[in-house]
Amino acid sequence: MKTLCGIDLGTQSCKVVIYDHEKKAVLARSQTPVDMIAENDGAREQKAEWYDAALKTCFNTIDAALKKTVVAIGVSGHQHSFVPLDEAGKPIYNVKLWCDTSTAAECEELTVAAGGEAALIAETGLPMRPGYTAPKVQWLKNHKPELFARLRHILLPHDYINLLLTGEYAAEYGDASGTALFDVRNRTWSPRVCGFIDPAIITYLPRLVGPGEAVGRVSEAASCVFGIPRGALVAPGGGDNMMGAIGTGAVKDGFLTMSLGTSGTLFGFSTTPVVDPTGNLAAFCSSSGGWLPLLCTMNCTVASEEFRGLLGLEVKAFDAEAAKAPVGAEGLVVLPFFNGERTPNLPGGRASINGITAANFKQENLARAALESAIFGMRIGMEGFSGLGFKAREIRLIGGGAKSPLWQSIAANVMNLPVRVPAGDEAAAMGGAIQALWSLERAAGRETSIESLVDDILEGGATAAPDANLVAAYNAAYGVYSRYLRALSPLYV
Repeated sequence: MKTLCGIDLGTQSCKVVIYDHEKKAVLARSQTPVDMIAENDGAREQKAEWYDAALKTCFNTIDAALKKTVVAIGVSGHQHSFVPLDEAGKPIYNVKLWCDTSTAAECEELTVAAGGEAALIAETGLPMRPGYTAPKVQWLKNHKPELFARLRHILLPHDYINLLLTGEYAAEYGDASGTALFDVRNRTWSPRVCGFIDPAIITYLPRLVGPGEAVGRVSEAASCVFGIPRGALVAPGGGDNMMGAIGTGAVKDGFLTMSLGTSGTLFGFSTTPVVDPTGNLAAFCSSSGGWLPLLCTMNCTVASEEFRGLLGLEVKAFDAEAAKAPVGAEGLVVLPFFNGERTPNLPGGRASINGITAANFKQENLARAALESAIFGMRIGMEGFSGLGFKAREIRLIGGGAKSPLWQSIAANVMNLPVRVPAGDEAAAMGGAIQALWSLERAAGRETSIESLVDDILEGGATAAPDANLVAAYNAAYGVYSRYLRALSPLYV
């Protein structure tokens, strides 16, 4: 038996999946939590050593004989986070995460150095945002100059896992495109933007590996530590969104993936670069050969979780309450910016309940408005996609919120697109496994397309179709939401 391994290093946990592609069956799953350091200045950090330990724990819980069947591995990791290493490949400081907001001053510093946001977008396709990697590197230079002097390797979390597996310093286009150090149109590192930080930065970045190629093979050291076969092929991997796209089948023009988690993402495959001059849609590359324009909101399931806790309701009970209310919650509108917001760019944003009257101030309306607010935030991205000529055909819904039939219906009608919830709940890890198979096929000299592999492996799931009457009602409700957003946004910039 020959199996594939998908690894997903998330912000909160590390997961490993062993998949038999011939039987189309997941043979083993393991998961272990990863801690986080949170500071009052907005810093959100982890230690690279925690990734070593988490990966070892995951592999240790899988049967040793099963691990010996692994022939190829694909790794997913949370995007943008900065893993700083010295000449010997050892961490010199904590990993600053995608959700770290302590680098706002560095974003402004780099934007000014570039000549403004428009100049940055023209150069790389991206503005500077606190979530991206470049301002984190600048932060290390500004705040830890003695450590910056020791910096010799800049990696992303999934690149670091690949380093542990193979001993190779490498990156691929998808995850690299989220660093703001990368020219997304030409798919190469940008010496000019690197130079804004330090001329040597370009030499600290890893070599780039193309889609379908291999980073390397499992080393003897990694085989001993993790119990996986020496010489197993290691695919390029990618960021969690890029691997989630593969794991949900968003590898063809027109297919969108929407992830409903603490943060929300909406992204879709394109055969050509999609660069948003407003910066609302991130102009990322895919990890399957094209591009992956992406919207990210910082507050997706946050409002429903906060309201659910306040009302003392379990998830199903909260959904049941929301289902009692009509579309638009009788005019009650939630702006869900509990954590500030990335899209729209309101870092000082605050949550609010609007449109309250004596008649509509009901528990069911609060619940409904909280659920609707998450999808209204995503519609901002949908309008961006449409404005840039992206013709959407279907949404693949993943994340914790995707389990809610009510949220599935809201998504289908707010977006006016059919929604499919793929079978299985490990989209990023499965994306890694599918990419591993693709790289294995390519290494064997076969011109197998990733589209054919996705179509063969991924199963169908629950579906929701838009209803014309509900679409019209949600268009009106979104108009009300948009008016409150326009009115209150000046308070939060």
